[in-house]
Amino acid sequence: MALATRTDRRPSMARTVWDSSVGKKTVMAVSGLIMLMYLVAHMIGNLKVFFGPDDINHYAHWLRTMGGPVLHYEWALWIVRVVLVVAVVAHAVSAYQLSRRDIKARPTKYVHKKARTSYATRTMRWGGIILALFIVWHILDLTTGTVHPGEYEHLRPYQNLIDTFSTWYSNVIYFVAVLAVGLHIRHGFWSAAQTLGVGSRTRDRALKATANGLALLLTVGFLAVPVGVMTGLVS
Repeated sequence: MALATRTDRRPSMARTVWDSSVGKKTVMAVSGLIMLMYLVAHMIGNLKVFFGPDDINHYAHWLRTMGGPVLHYEWALWIVRVVLVVAVVAHAVSAYQLSRRDIKARPTKYVHKKARTSYATRTMRWGGIILALFIVWHILDLTTGTVHPGEYEHLRPYQNLIDTFSTWYSNVIYFVAVLAVGLHIRHGFWSAAQTLGVGSRTRDRALKATANGLALLLTVGFLAVPVGVMTGLVS
């Protein structure tokens, strides 16, 4: 007698969690927090430009030697890059799939859409696209030097930053992207807290204040560099 074969395999727990809206929102929250921590560290590193070329150039060298002598040259930096890429892809994919799921659930547009959603919520999708395009440009400008407006110098971020922010179009691109980051953080931080179960009636005010504070801090911190170059404070 032939043995029957089972083809109705149950999906794994990870697959079940990923397929659920709660699972995708959790992925968005965790990946968003990873990117937020990176942005804070990146902003602090950028502000070293105000202490002169030696400080920020030494910082650029340290990024490639951190973790040594246990890790080889640039290994730690590449680990950070890989984690960031995974976080960005996971964030973008989960956001896209949640958006498509939301559209399918509500095929007709709201009549009073503006009254139902905040400005930050309505611009999250466009903000995500702007940030994705900015990341590509930013890497090609200050990491690879491919579209750098001046003579790109490896491990010399001080002069590279001056070259970049001495052009009007680089400043426009950077300002738009940083404002998009601020809006993203303002809405995303509070939303992530709700998804991860941190929010409550007693904590919501503090969480919203923290989200606004982080958004303002990062916006001002990142914009300080191009403003410093434009005003001659960094030259």
